[in-house]
Amino acid sequence: MEITVTRDVFKLAQVFTISRGSRTAAHVLTVRIKEGSYVGWGECVPYARYNETLESVTAEIEALPNQFTRDQLQSLLPAGAARNAVDCALWDLEAKKAGKPVWELAGLPAPRPEITAYTLSLAEPAEMEKQAREHAHRPLLKIKLGTADDMPRLEAVRRGAPKAKIIIDANEGWSPDIYAKLAPHLVGLGVELVEQPLPAAADDALLEMERPLPVCADESCHDRDSLSKLKGKYDVINIKLDKTGGLTEALKLRDAALEQGFKVMVGCMVGSSLAMAPATLVAQGAMVTDLDGPLLLAEDRDTALKFDADGVHPPLATLWG
Repeated sequence: MEITVTRDVFKLAQVFTISRGSRTAAHVLTVRIKEGSYVGWGECVPYARYNETLESVTAEIEALPNQFTRDQLQSLLPAGAARNAVDCALWDLEAKKAGKPVWELAGLPAPRPEITAYTLSLAEPAEMEKQAREHAHRPLLKIKLGTADDMPRLEAVRRGAPKAKIIIDANEGWSPDIYAKLAPHLVGLGVELVEQPLPAAADDALLEMERPLPVCADESCHDRDSLSKLKGKYDVINIKLDKTGGLTEALKLRDAALEQGFKVMVGCMVGSSLAMAPATLVAQGAMVTDLDGPLLLAEDRDTALKFDADGVHPPLATLWG
């Protein structure tokens, strides 16, 4: 088994800003695993929020033994970006060796397109209204907020896209007081879900707060071990493969969350179609699918995912799986 790690950079279509900062490109790691004449591949996006860098994640992958199974990988690496890229590459490798799609190997029904959210970058209200008007034809918009002065931004987006469904991602940017004041207004403007309103380290405050609209755990939820700490705080969990450490754990997390009464959102970091491809399997039937990473790019993989009025389509075998 030969494992190689390369760095790839995909330019963004425009500057992408959240409450933590801005970026103009997606910096990803591509992992290829060769076994005989077969090569499987996967992608991850190291994330500074979780103390990951391109260098640290590369080192984790390069320290793996020469031979291991996908089941063994789950204990060789922790949940995170490194395990994600390797896990997804192993799934792709298994599919190619077996001549069967990953969904069949995993015992899943054949995947179908899922409507995906489209993310509007954090900006001044006038710019966000402009973004909203440009994308008002999309059925679901996700707004990046997370400042102390967000109501004008939300109102601007609603003016720009009066018919679109709206969800909000605060990226841990609000205090309990700010969120308590905002929540009733969010409902009044037709917001259908708010994602991670409070910092993960301070989300116990949600236990004492009314939830007039569904609250989704993102930074507070990584893998199945997270679930026990989320009860009473959240209604929905956001599954991202770069947090779960790959498709293997993502599927198990989805099943466990549904069994415990949570609804499921499937999200992504800003990456290429290769990163989104495995997540389309997890997103089947999800309350919210948020796999718009490729739509934010100015350039993508040679074989890109298809996006149309039906949503994001499952990958072709020439891309992954």
